[in-house]
Order: sequence, then C-alpha cells, then structure tokens
Amino acid sequence: MELTKKCVLVFGTGISGIGAAHLLLAKGAEVILYDGNTEKDKDALLAEFPAGSKVRIVLGELPEAEMEQLDLVVMSPGVPCDLPVVLAMKEKDIHIWGEVELAYECGKGDVLAVTGTNGKTTTTSLLGAIMQAYHPEVYIVGNIGNPYTEAAPKMTDDAVTVAEISSFQLETIEKFAPKVSAILNITPDHLNRHHTMEEYIRVKELITKNQTASDTCVLNYEDEILREFGKTLHTKVIYFSSLHKLEKGMYLDDGEICYRDENGVQKLCRTAELNLPGRHNHENVMAAAAMALAYGVPLEVIRKVVCAFKAVEHRIEFVTEKNGVVYYNDSKGTNPDAAIKGIQAMDRPTLLIGGGYDKGSSYSEWIQAFDGKVKYLVLIGQTREKIAAEAKALGFTDIVFADSLAEAVQLCADHAKKGDAVLLSPACASWGMFPNYEVRGRMFKELVNNL
Repeated sequence: MELTKKCVLVFGTGISGIGAAHLLLAKGAEVILYDGNTEKDKDALLAEFPAGSKVRIVLGELPEAEMEQLDLVVMSPGVPCDLPVVLAMKEKDIHIWGEVELAYECGKGDVLAVTGTNGKTTTTSLLGAIMQAYHPEVYIVGNIGNPYTEAAPKMTDDAVTVAEISSFQLETIEKFAPKVSAILNITPDHLNRHHTMEEYIRVKELITKNQTASDTCVLNYEDEILREFGKTLHTKVIYFSSLHKLEKGMYLDDGEICYRDENGVQKLCRTAELNLPGRHNHENVMAAAAMALAYGVPLEVIRKVVCAFKAVEHRIEFVTEKNGVVYYNDSKGTNPDAAIKGIQAMDRPTLLIGGGYDKGSSYSEWIQAFDGKVKYLVLIGQTREKIAAEAKALGFTDIVFADSLAEAVQLCADHAKKGDAVLLSPACASWGMFPNYEVRGRMFKELVNNL
C-alpha cells in the first residue's frame, strides 16, 4: 500500500505505537495516534516527534468523524482485535494491520520468523547470533523488545531480519511472508485474549499463511498439533525432536544433536557443550539450527555459535550463589508451560516463587511437574489464592503467601539450606505488580544481590 498522504490511525501509544507512527510519518502519511486511556499525557506523546510532524493525538472515545477519514489502522500488539471500536472499523472495511505487517511492507530483504508459546526469545536470540556470524546485515526484532518498525527503514535488499512474533502480532498480518518460519510449540496461553484454544492455534499457524513452496517451516515433532499441521503445509517442512530419532530433520541422539537429510547424518554438537540447560533449551537450539540450515548457513558456523551462546536474560538465568544457595531468574516463565521448563531445569531442592496476573490459565500441570523438587512454594500477586487452591487439591501444601517480591525473596533466603536453589518462575504475567517481566526479573536480581 502506498502510504504517502494516507490518513493512518495508530491504535496504542506504547513503544510499538510510537515506533509505527515514526515509520508512517517517514513514509509521508498523516498520523492519528489514538489511545482509549484519557489520562495519557498529550504533550508528552507529542514530544516523541519532531516539531511540525503531521501527527495528532486523540484520547478516549474515537469520534465517528475521525473514523470516516481513515485509510488504514495500525494496531499495537496489546490492543485486542475484538474491541467494539475495532469491530466498527472492520465493518467499514478499513484496512487493519499490526506493527509487524507495517514493518514488513516497509522493510526489505528476507525474514526468518519464530513463534510458539515458549522458547521464542531464546530461539530468536540464538538464530540472530548465528545469522550475525554469517551475514553482514542482520536485524533482530519483534516481540524480543526491538521494534520491527525502527529497523525497517534501515534495511537494504540484502538484509536478513530475525523476528520473534507473538500470537497478538499474527492476528493482523496480510502479506507477511517469512522465508523460514518456526512454530516451537503450542500450549494454552493468552486465552483471556483468544478465548478458545482453537483460535489460539489458528492464529499461531498464521505464520505460514503467505509462505510458498520454496519457503521452509520448522516444527516441533513432539507437539502433536504441529506434527499434524506439518502434513497440511505446502512449504518445505523440517521437524526437530528431543525424543525421536527422525528419518529426516534435527534430533537428539544419546546426548548429541544431529541433522539427517538425503545426504546422510551430520552431527552438530553434544548437549554437554552447550551453555543452555534443560531439554527445552536443546529443542530451542535444534529449532534455531534447523532454521539457519534451511537458509543456507554452513553447519560449522552454526556449531561455533551454539556452543558459545549463553542463556538470555530472565530465562533460567543464573543470578548468584549465596551461602551455598543458588538463585535463578526465570521471570520470562509467564505461563504454566514455560514455568514447567524452569522446574525441569533444576537439579536440586528448590524454593519456588510464583504467582502474578491471571491470564485464565490452569496451574495443575505446573504443580504436578514439581516432582518432589519443590520444598516451598512462595506465592505473590493476583493468582496466589487460585494457585494455592489447585496445589492443595493435588496434595501440595508447603505454601507461603508474600505481599511483595521483596518479601518472597527474603522468605526464601530465610528457609533455604546449603545445596538448595531459589527459582523465580512465576507461571503468570507480571501486570498489576510490574510493568513487564523484565522489570520483575531485574528487581529479583537486585533483591538477591542485596541479601
């Protein structure tokens, strides 16, 4: 779509919204920056743009007259697509894009895109590091914290963009077409947004919507939904597996990551050479390696990077050891399935800090995954009573409530013994107590280091 002189409404005034507005202005569009929150500071928002920019701020209810003049709406990921005002826009046949679609339309080069319920950030970061070791122009963007819209204007035709894509961002794609995509896994999450598991699955699978027969999709063989989904695709498909020795694809065999294709078996590395603990991380390595191979990166380059790569911040991140107790920050464990991975990575008795914002999840599988490792469960936030009730129903009763993260850390420090681990892996979002999981994780690290 030609954007010059088009009237475009950017829905949402966060980082993504501001980034989208800047890109649209650079393309010659007239921008309305909109937020339903009337308490937003108009002057502060306008200060984000150069003087004289063709941008207006509208807060609160969107007037009908404003809607009538719109050529395009760009949605921030955090804005639900079923709001009455959005449905009204759809009824008027107004084009609705997300930040990802806008950036893709304005960007250049090839895209490698990663989605899934868990493991996205680690896989995207690792794939980005692999591509940077091989290719001169690489951008690592998306849900990982780097706005795609900021990178798009810098891209040349030779660019490779490695993008972490959430289900929220996939809801609004039109032409977005990665050369290589990956769906790492699909487990219940964001059901407060998508309402049903079927809809959540449908949205995740949209990452392949515009791919062609020359493109590749990487899928987790151990996820039955994805195993079946792969059979329906017209793209090339590469499976990865941590439990099965595949006839074709990436797999784990007696502690060694291997890749088998029509040319035989190639060995990537032993899991003991990796700095990423746990089976889930071995799957992330296999997914990133498979995507890189699909794009033509030599195995030797991939091997060198994966063996040097360290865990990303907030994902089973070692913080410190104090008095014989090790502390791990897994603040990115924002849903039960992700938090299960955190518990599985522990190899000693563990005091676990959990709880936070309720996304409509069940916590039973998480609690069952404690598997005798968890000595105490320290609960904070909105969900603490709900989690405690589910835990007690399953026979787990070593539960303590804390009114803050600081109190939770201190309780763990007081009760931990030499040889124990303290793990922040909340199984819940941070909202309501913290702006995001990064702030929660950094506060945890600060509290631990100040003990």
